[in-house]
Amino acid sequence: MLLIAGIALVQTTFGGDDWQIIKISGHDYLSVDNVSHFYGLPAGVVAAGDKIQFETVKHPLEFVSNSREAMINGARSWLCFPLMEQSGKYLVSRTDVAKTIEPLVRPHRVAVGKVETVVLDPGHGGHDKGQVSRYGAEKDFALDTARKLRPLLQAKGLRVIMTRESDYFVPLEVRAQIANSARNSIFVSIHFNGSGDDPNATGFEIFSFTPRGAPSTSDSAISSRAYNMQPGSTVDAQSTALSACIYHSLLGHIPEYDRGIKRARFAVLRLTKVPAVLVEGGFLTERGESKLISDKDWRAKLAGAISIGIENYLALGVTKQPPLLVADYRKQTKLEPTQPAIQEGAMKEADASLISLVGKSKFLPAQQAATPSQRMSLQSAPIVP
Repeated sequence: MLLIAGIALVQTTFGGDDWQIIKISGHDYLSVDNVSHFYGLPAGVVAAGDKIQFETVKHPLEFVSNSREAMINGARSWLCFPLMEQSGKYLVSRTDVAKTIEPLVRPHRVAVGKVETVVLDPGHGGHDKGQVSRYGAEKDFALDTARKLRPLLQAKGLRVIMTRESDYFVPLEVRAQIANSARNSIFVSIHFNGSGDDPNATGFEIFSFTPRGAPSTSDSAISSRAYNMQPGSTVDAQSTALSACIYHSLLGHIPEYDRGIKRARFAVLRLTKVPAVLVEGGFLTERGESKLISDKDWRAKLAGAISIGIENYLALGVTKQPPLLVADYRKQTKLEPTQPAIQEGAMKEADASLISLVGKSKFLPAQQAATPSQRMSLQSAPIVP
């Protein structure tokens, strides 16, 4: 063992003898060169503060000095810990190699398992409107997107359960319980974003649960002890791979700003025991993007992109081949058809399915739920400025 200024370089069995762990203050790091050599992928580092965009990225692995921001295979990704520079070497945390880089670079090596059910979770509902724009409320746009997504997944032979069928509120813990109770399921929560600080904020982002011992993407000043007290997930790799598959499809099909693959401890991710992601499909606080979101045809395109991403995740367990990336999708010219495979009126099983899964007592009494006359399709409901 060589000790220089508190840094120890040791051989380790982590991923084989190819890894050289560098210990700094009790934490494990690997050099960017080591990571690049192991994966056989060219890697680069840009100066702190520089912006990296899809069009300017030169390497499959692109890091930013002293930052958690990275580009991995053409999509922005956020590390758990900042890239460090020490003795002329750029270092990435061992946690990020295992929990971020590995499942994003090689999602086809993740043990996906059998997936029979997709639990779609339209965010908010009832008294909880979510973000609101001049064109409408997040709760309505999320529900309509899920309704458009459901038949596309059913056409692929998947069972689809909706955590809510119309405009009523479902507690967060019940949403997670629905996913946990469903057989061989994955969980996809659909939301639209908002910013009180930057009215010009735009773009897509996707979240999976934060690993144990790591900060969430939005965390900045929380002690490492607080991180270590937080639980992790036994399906972290699967959730990250699901994030990658959906996110690459989103960016590849819809030219929105890339905000990245991120981590969070949102309740629906923290309480869900199956592979789970939360999609943010654009900003309702930005005028141009909110108008796009209000367009039912644009939401159909969003649903189509999510559907293709889910399909590619399912294929990981079958083909054992890398999924399509942003660049691959952008070479294509069309989405798969987004016409419903079956009519809306034929989809009436989900409410009964939820009750059988989690019990009637978890839901609002009948008189507090939406009346039949209120349960109209958003596609037929007027959405006006």
